[in-house]
Amino acid sequence: MPELSRRRALTAAAALATAAGVQTALAPAVPASGHDHHAPTSFDEVYKGRRIQGRPASGGGHEHHGGGYAVFVDGVELHVMRNADGSWISVVSHYDPVPTPRAAARAAVDELQGAALLPFPAN
Repeated sequence: MPELSRRRALTAAAALATAAGVQTALAPAVPASGHDHHAPTSFDEVYKGRRIQGRPASGGGHEHHGGGYAVFVDGVELHVMRNADGSWISVVSHYDPVPTPRAAARAAVDELQGAALLPFPAN
């Protein structure tokens, strides 16, 4: 069995360190406590003539998808989901992730182009 040379040992160590660094860099930044300390704040505004609102959810519905956050367009709940990377999507703009629930509400208004948002059927 060939001996392990110093060069091979250093090459292997460098490869392992690089792989570990890549995994750390690609992992989502989630605090050790498991809670997001950068939870979105509430909002209530008129965007392009539509009233959009967002606030922490209080029970019921689809909390597991929206991370405990509810978004409304003209009083109708917009189903939102938080992705593992921290971005947000909605049932209206599902393939266009945005950084915040407010941005998801605005994207939905843009996509609706004046049409009414219909309630999302609960399972």
